[in-house]
Amino acid sequence: MRLVPKVSGNDINGLGETEFRRPDVVYWATDTSKIPHGKMQDYFYMRSSGVPEFGEARERRRQINEAPLPPVAPVAADHSPVEWTALLDQFVAAGDCEMVGVAEMNSDWAYAGQEVSQSRVVVVGVQHDYDNIKTAPEDAAGMEVLMQYTRAGAAAKKITGWLHEKGWAAEAVTGPLTGTITLIPPALACGFGELGKHGSIINPEFGASFRLSAVLTDAPFAPTPPRDFGIDDFCQNCRICEDACPPEALFPEKKTVRGETKWYVDFDKCIPFFNQTHGCGICIAVCPWSRPGVGMNLAAKLAKRAERLEAEQP
Repeated sequence: MRLVPKVSGNDINGLGETEFRRPDVVYWATDTSKIPHGKMQDYFYMRSSGVPEFGEARERRRQINEAPLPPVAPVAADHSPVEWTALLDQFVAAGDCEMVGVAEMNSDWAYAGQEVSQSRVVVVGVQHDYDNIKTAPEDAAGMEVLMQYTRAGAAAKKITGWLHEKGWAAEAVTGPLTGTITLIPPALACGFGELGKHGSIINPEFGASFRLSAVLTDAPFAPTPPRDFGIDDFCQNCRICEDACPPEALFPEKKTVRGETKWYVDFDKCIPFFNQTHGCGICIAVCPWSRPGVGMNLAAKLAKRAERLEAEQP
């Protein structure tokens, strides 16, 4: 707690601000000297470096992220937008990831001071092993998060290399040190699910128990549409993650953040506990949607309820 800066992370995030502005990097900076909470981020890595497995896993992730890419082929492949998007299914079939989607790039998603020239964001999702993530906040859950970030990064690099070979420039965006764009907004836009009370996306197939990476490109992929499963209404009436959070960092109602009303996690309460437990993850582990086999049944029940309510309208 001696490393906590004078400025609130909630203020950096824009909690309570009614006007839109692009987000600032509050944590997971590529250069920790440039953010107020940089010493806290350094502390997180220092603590986990005492566990050899964490250091080894981070080294694997570093090697993947820094591996060279093939050059961009001189002749660009020509496919229809729908065909381009369908070709992404090969990476799911190969087990590189569990989800892919495409959104048109929105400059609002770029961090303040960053400019993104590409027109498309290919979003990649990888699912957690439930038996590992449910141990949160134990080390096994922290290691699971690190492993899935590594998988997500590897998938993004593989898609980037594939696009280069097809003659299209591309840039991998790997979490959590993205630096260029926030990943949750494009994931929502391309149909990965809805934002949950715990600040993570909830997807019927995978719950909240997955991680993201992305690829920026001008390859003319057809965007995949957003999806509404009624999860937002579910979260309004559910307190499971809220009650399970040890530092009480989850709010019972939505907050206004940089002009948008949405679910928000109290950064100042969350991050000290997060640092002490190699990344926590309790909220996504206890989320009812994250339990294997539960999400699709919940989605089906919510769909039937929505149909019934619509039929009852005069």
